[in-house]
Amino acid sequence: MSLLHVINHPMVQHKLTIMRDKNTGSKDFRELLNEISLLMGYEVTRDIPLEDIDIETPICKMTAKEVSGRKLAIVPILRAGLGMVEGLHTLVPVAKVGHIGLYRNEETHEPVEYYCKLPEDIQDRLVIVTDPMLATGGSACDAIAMLKRKGCKNIRLMCLVSVPEGIKKVQNEHPDVDIYTAAVDDCLNENAYIVPGLGDAGDRIFGTK
Repeated sequence: MSLLHVINHPMVQHKLTIMRDKNTGSKDFRELLNEISLLMGYEVTRDIPLEDIDIETPICKMTAKEVSGRKLAIVPILRAGLGMVEGLHTLVPVAKVGHIGLYRNEETHEPVEYYCKLPEDIQDRLVIVTDPMLATGGSACDAIAMLKRKGCKNIRLMCLVSVPEGIKKVQNEHPDVDIYTAAVDDCLNENAYIVPGLGDAGDRIFGTK
């Protein structure tokens, strides 16, 4: 079974509270999401292996640590997942970025695929899938399945707000994919929105509503 990591750092929780407020505008919402993504990235990448290398400081020679050749890829689920890329890219500037386009059918609440563009060597990378909301889990599961069909074997899901229903679906369908979230909210409402949630993340990021 995959592990659920709830990142409850005080600064993450503080910034998330401001994002939840309906009076927070798109500019502040985007900036806060970027900041939280950077903070969460420390936990998502915490166990990346290191290796020893020999360097010389201005004072002397020494053996130091560097990341051990593990390549990363950031794959946002369009469109809201784009809001989490910059923070992760700040932390890992050499990471490549792919894109998976999915939208939710307003009647069935099921994800519909419309775009997929990934790095050629995606199968050799640790892939961090980003999506601010883990609601029904449909989009996340479909995106992960697409990555697995491309040969990816090391995938992590990073989201801002989740609910038990979505967590359970991802863990059941992809027990090898760990989930990183800043909050586990109560439930989904009749329209499959997270309660209490923060509204439609895509609309709030891009000011489209």
